[in-house]
Amino acid sequence: MSLTDARSILTRPVAIVGGGPAGLMAAEVLSGAGLHVDLYDAMPSVGRKFLLAGKGGLNLTHSEPFDAFASRYGERRALITPMLERFGAAALRAWSQRLGTATFIGSSGRVFPVDLKAAPLLRAWLHRLRDQGVRFHMRHRWRGWADPETAALAFETPHGALTVHADAVVLALGGASWARLGSDGAWVPWLQSRGVELAPLRPSNCGFDAAHVDVHGQIQPGWSEHFRDRHAGAPLKNVALACVGPNGRRFHQPGEFVVTAGGVEGSLVYAASAVLRDAIEANGPAVAELDLLPGRSVEWVAREVAHPRGARSLSTHLKGRLGLDGVKAALLYELLPRAEIADPVRLAAAIKALPLTLRAPRPIDEAISTAGGVRFEAMDANGMLRAAPGVFCAGEMLDWEAPTGGYLLTACFASGVWAGEGVLRYLDHRHVANSAAPGC
Repeated sequence: MSLTDARSILTRPVAIVGGGPAGLMAAEVLSGAGLHVDLYDAMPSVGRKFLLAGKGGLNLTHSEPFDAFASRYGERRALITPMLERFGAAALRAWSQRLGTATFIGSSGRVFPVDLKAAPLLRAWLHRLRDQGVRFHMRHRWRGWADPETAALAFETPHGALTVHADAVVLALGGASWARLGSDGAWVPWLQSRGVELAPLRPSNCGFDAAHVDVHGQIQPGWSEHFRDRHAGAPLKNVALACVGPNGRRFHQPGEFVVTAGGVEGSLVYAASAVLRDAIEANGPAVAELDLLPGRSVEWVAREVAHPRGARSLSTHLKGRLGLDGVKAALLYELLPRAEIADPVRLAAAIKALPLTLRAPRPIDEAISTAGGVRFEAMDANGMLRAAPGVFCAGEMLDWEAPTGGYLLTACFASGVWAGEGVLRYLDHRHVANSAAPGC
């Protein structure tokens, strides 16, 4: 019996819970194969986090070579790579082009729509999904299982409680960041109640609370009032950050980030966030090293700092000889004991490796994404939960993480394709098994 024949006798639609990129891509795969698909989402409209991510310019994916791209998924590389081989950066760009949105590669290698906007792409996508028969059910909040022994779904809707029975279910509910957009992690206890193995949800691509050194040389939480009042919101450009996580995992990368009222955030900090978070969890406050002049050698910095300054103040000397002023110079006074600032040798070393103490990641709801979630060991090769036959998972609710730069979105799209095709294989296998049973 062919898969086409199997579809023709399905008694119920496939239910997808979650209207982000992973859920929508699963809907595209399934509806494109001729299945009836119902998509449920708690929000008034789908793709809200996708739209917010594209507010300043939608970074859809990245153009770097495949091996470098796959390395961005860290410990989950081996598990994410097959998804990317099936639907990676090139496939995502081609998919966008077919929806009428061309893309271009920016100077950093990141890939953007030509108009930089997420909304036109999402509108075209939803139009195609509706044309393929996908039915959208908004303001339908999943409340767990209607029956603890089956995959029947319980929803809270504007019209009261609703129970949904489906031939298969794809859960694409996101992690636990940006709860106001629908990703609130409420699904955790409902999967645990079915015996699904989960890794704790943790912030990823997040900012951190910092600490400063007071006039007595003691480390104090947060920034000093003087520094905070003058530099909160200031960008630190052309710097490099280095840190070491548990088991010797190292991070070193140039870039930029922003000083916040109590710490740091921004692209360079986000890229290091997994290493920093793990180090804090393992050992308490982590110390990163900040290179304020990554384009200059240690020897050059030492020579310029030691140059006689005469009657000039140290601040004027640093600005004139090294180009250090503003928030960069202020960080030296904020993070170094006074005796170290007064010692040219130690000061020069600190300019190339300024110790930045980070006490804790910001709360998970402030993070761009989350780590943790459904462990891959809890699923079969098709993405189906071993403890809940017929239920598949995709997107950020899986136990993986990646830095910003297009890697998050690409893997969400790819996992949606993976889950959708897993459902097709499951339904085909189930129908063949039923057809072979006595009386069929």
